[in-house]
Order: sequence, then C-alpha cells, then structure tokens
Amino acid sequence: MRTSEIFKNKTVLSLEIFPPRRTAAIDIIYDTLDELKGLNPDFISVTYGAGGSENNTATLEIASAIKNDYGIESVAHLPGIYLTQGDVLKMLDGFKQQGIENILALRGDINPGLAPKQDFRYASDLISFIKENGEFNIIGACYPEGHNECGSLVEDIGNLKTKVDAGTDQLITQLFFDNNYFYTFRERATHAGINVPLEAGIMPVVNKKQIERMVSLCGVKLPRKFTAMMEKYENNPIAMRDAGIAYAIDQIVDLLAQDVDGIHLYTMNNPYIAHKIYAAISTLLAA
Repeated sequence: MRTSEIFKNKTVLSLEIFPPRRTAAIDIIYDTLDELKGLNPDFISVTYGAGGSENNTATLEIASAIKNDYGIESVAHLPGIYLTQGDVLKMLDGFKQQGIENILALRGDINPGLAPKQDFRYASDLISFIKENGEFNIIGACYPEGHNECGSLVEDIGNLKTKVDAGTDQLITQLFFDNNYFYTFRERATHAGINVPLEAGIMPVVNKKQIERMVSLCGVKLPRKFTAMMEKYENNPIAMRDAGIAYAIDQIVDLLAQDVDGIHLYTMNNPYIAHKIYAAISTLLAA
C-alpha cells in the first residue's frame, strides 16, 4: 500500500528504526519489532547507513520483514549521494521483488572520508530517477528550521518545491523541539503550493550526549524550556529519560491539536520510550 494514501482517512502514526551497526547482530532488530508491532503503526521506516557502512544491506531485509512477516507497511530509506544509477536500479528491483512500495528518497549525509558519486547530487535528482523507473510512493525529507547547508528559509522552501514537483508524494520533517518552527514552515510550504501530506518528525531525547550529537549534525535550535530540562536532569538518567518522554508527549499533543497530518516517531530502537509515548497519545490520535 502507498503510505501517502493513509493520510486521507486518519492522523498517521509512523515509526523509524535503524539496522544494527554489525550485520551479525541483525536479530536484535526483530526483538525490537516484536515489541513495536503492538503500537499498530501505520508504517515503519528503516534507515540506510552512511556511505560505506556495512549495514546498508540490512535495510532491504528488515523492510521486507516488516512488510511480509509483520504485516505492517514499510518504508526503505534510500540516500543517493554514494550511489550510481546502476546501484539504484538494482535496489529498486530488490524492493519490487519484496513488495516494498514506499521509498524515503534522500541526498544523504556527506562523509568527509568518501568521494560522492555524481549521479544524484540532490534528492530531487534521485526522486526523478525513481519515478522514471518504477511505480513507487516517494517520501521526501524537509527541514522546519531550514537545511543547515541552505542560505535561507526562502531558498529551502524553493528547493522543497523542486523535490515535490519531481514526484514526492509525502513529506517527513527532521526533528525539532519548538513547534512554532513547524507551524511557520507548514504555512510557508502551503503558500509555495506544496500540498502533499506533511508529517512532523519527533525525537524523544533521553540523554545529553544524544542531543549534542543532533545539534552538531542537524543544527536544530533548543528552546529555553528544553535546555532547562537538560540542565536539571542530565546527571539523573532515569529522570532525564522520563523528562525527555514528557517533552515529546507535550510536543505531540500540541501538534495533534493543530491538526498535524501525522507524527513520525524517531524511536532510536527503544520500544520502552515508544510505548510510553503511545500510551499517552493513542486516544488523541483516534479523536
């Protein structure tokens, strides 16, 4: 099923997981899926490792298991920056064989130690290529605070419009911690003629190291309410975990009240956190 169709009937809840760093440990992810399936997500996306990572081959296996063994729609991440057209055609064939209809098409993060290929310099290049070579539902990434390599929000919205015009069927945002960025972004996107479903990406932060890495990679801004939480509980792991869950729930409740199309929960492969959040918002999703 094309996941973009689900938005016509309900507020969507989706989850994201990632393959283990070592392919030998792949069985661990099935334990995670056993615990996540009870949340009845509308789909689960599976990330693709950074360029050169050995866990890239696990994406197809896990996405296939989600779809064919667990009976949940799956989304396979596909970053193009280190792939050739031949590589992508081979992967698209693998997706077709496993019945995977949904792809999150990305440029991908640049690894300073690897030279990028030249076939897909931008996500829009990859999206156009996929559209020309298969009947896939294509999901794009977007950035409420602007992409950290983009000069301005206006330019970033223009780039997003290019991605949507290339064939993007739905969008998922990067994580953010201030919902006002999302609301402003949603309004600008609508004014630019971007009318595909837009999911808000939410990441529960449960330790200081995790957020420091996110700020470094993504450049997300931290509101005072969030930093006060970090400062108060950073040396108490249990309190920090519970405070991070509470903060994410607060964000989601506000987003649902503002008629968000869907919530995409970055689970970090932690079923405990996902279950706590789901228990707090499940009735709101159905309202």
